[in-house]
Amino acid sequence: MTVTVVRSPRMSAEERREQLLDVTKAIACERSFHAVSIEAVARSAGVSRPIVYGHFRDLAGLLEALIERESHRSLAQLAAVLPETLNDDDSREVLLSALRGYLEAVENDPATWQLVLMPPEGAPEMLRERIAAGRAAVLSHLAEAVQPGFAPGREPSDPELTAHMLSAVSDEMARLLLTDAKRYPVERILRFASWTLEQVAP
Repeated sequence: MTVTVVRSPRMSAEERREQLLDVTKAIACERSFHAVSIEAVARSAGVSRPIVYGHFRDLAGLLEALIERESHRSLAQLAAVLPETLNDDDSREVLLSALRGYLEAVENDPATWQLVLMPPEGAPEMLRERIAAGRAAVLSHLAEAVQPGFAPGREPSDPELTAHMLSAVSDEMARLLLTDAKRYPVERILRFASWTLEQVAP
């Protein structure tokens, strides 16, 4: 995964800030968080160290800004695809649609999801805390969504554990997509998920 850096002196302050965050993310994902430094980011972005310091007070501020941006980005992508509730008539399709949306988000923004699902070596504790908080929010939402069950009389005995199961399986499928998209493309994963749901809710 390589970010192509646009080295333009005519960048606005916001464009430059985003460029520096993109470079930081690329270094972390490709090499590790241990490789991230003000010098490394400046060199990769083709700017001087004072420009990096002008946007971020120090290395900790740079990493904090990256984590803030990526946490917000990943949660926004999930919020757009998570089901509100299951519908008796098409509960399987609702879940499959949500999984498709999740996998397509991962496919379209792999660097962000690598940070979330497979944090690189040396990841700051703040990143792990944000991931845990985001996961808790998703689990709470899923538990509410699956409460009605697949049909009358087929309500889950434990919506919270059902949410954990759905989240764990979805995250593992997303990791497979990230690590080997040719072997585990979205459509293959969805076919398997559809078959699995048919066994659970025929």
